[in-house]
Amino acid sequence: MSVGSLRLRLLAAGVLSILIALSIAAYGLTELFKRHVERRVDVELTVYLNQLAANIIRKPSGELALAHRPSDPRFEEPFSGLYWQIAGTSADVLRSRSLWDTALPLPTETSTAGASHHYEILGPQNARLYLLQRYIELPEDLGGSKVRIAVAVDAREVQQSVRSFASELAPFLLIIGALLVAASWVQVSVGLRPLSTIRGRIAGIRSGNQRRLGGEFPQEVKPLAEEIDALLDEREKAIEKARGRAADLAHGLKTPLQVLNGEVNRLEEKGDVSTASEISYLVNLMRRHIDREIARARISYANSNASTNVRASVEQIVRVVARTPRGQDLSWQVEVPADLTARIDAIDLAEALGNLLDNAARHANKKVSVTARAEMQGISISVSDDGPGIEKGRQAAMLVRGQRLDTHTGGAGLGLAIVTDIVEAWEGSLTIENGTVGLIATLRIPTARSDAQS
Repeated sequence: MSVGSLRLRLLAAGVLSILIALSIAAYGLTELFKRHVERRVDVELTVYLNQLAANIIRKPSGELALAHRPSDPRFEEPFSGLYWQIAGTSADVLRSRSLWDTALPLPTETSTAGASHHYEILGPQNARLYLLQRYIELPEDLGGSKVRIAVAVDAREVQQSVRSFASELAPFLLIIGALLVAASWVQVSVGLRPLSTIRGRIAGIRSGNQRRLGGEFPQEVKPLAEEIDALLDEREKAIEKARGRAADLAHGLKTPLQVLNGEVNRLEEKGDVSTASEISYLVNLMRRHIDREIARARISYANSNASTNVRASVEQIVRVVARTPRGQDLSWQVEVPADLTARIDAIDLAEALGNLLDNAARHANKKVSVTARAEMQGISISVSDDGPGIEKGRQAAMLVRGQRLDTHTGGAGLGLAIVTDIVEAWEGSLTIENGTVGLIATLRIPTARSDAQS
């Protein structure tokens, strides 16, 4: 992927978003775990604080004392990180042995309502401590005075727990990050797939395998596909217009040629055979050029990679002819497999089918049928009607040059000879025969090549 790749840009944006999201998640989870640990420490220290409060007594000498010390051995180990302290009057101060010869700098509280409060203070050896303290009022038999009870633990225990959690969380976040990056790659690939489809279909249009991009694209890409199809429509209309003008020009020249043929006949009747022969040669030469230009105007270049779906073409032409005044009175039957693909330009196939269907509609009584099937040598498309048919002697004459319909008349605008020219240009053939009822016109066209279909 190059620097200008859209895929790379989207993937980079996705990875950056994932990193930001995972960083926020790591921070949030660590903070939540820290609060959880602090609450657990609060519970543990509260247990010790309650034990101390329950065991306060006064000696006969009037000094405060503890009936039972907390059982945790860390209270007996110097600078173990777990301490307690009870402070009443200046003389009534009790401390755990873990404080050794130091005392906890208990914070002064303005509220002495009996609620527990926690603080962070500096303790022995400048260690940061997490401290919980509470004011309590002793009963009358213990003197009725107020004392402060404090229990503290080394804050590094909390920090160590948080660090251990973070170190254990990191591999899982890395795994989740890798999965999210992979998912982002899949998401980008799926999201850009319509663009790859458009590129493939444009290549198909260039090679002649496809005519349009189609509209089955996501909403964000569909306007692009529609604009491309609209551009292709305009291009096709321009080509059709040019082809029509060329055909009209060629047909327009045929009338003067017919006049010249009449002059040839009159010259021959007058005995001027030499002049008539020269004019006849020039007329025939011009006629061949005109026929050639008509064929070029009507028939697309026979691209070996061309590919057209037969069913789609048949259904399109049937829909058009069925809307004509004559077509609306007929029953139309189409039996064409959906996977038949012929090696012919879609416009040429539409012109050939349009002429055959128009002829069938004009001569049918009630019904026109279109069937197609794959054969050993290609694809056969048969158009049959239930009309009167045609005499056998006239079937061959229908395909003779000069019997074409004029371009300005109704129908498809092509004679059967032009239909023959179209299919022959694509290495196919047209046959006409009487059926059990009516006439059957059959087009035989080569199957599209496998590389064109892919």
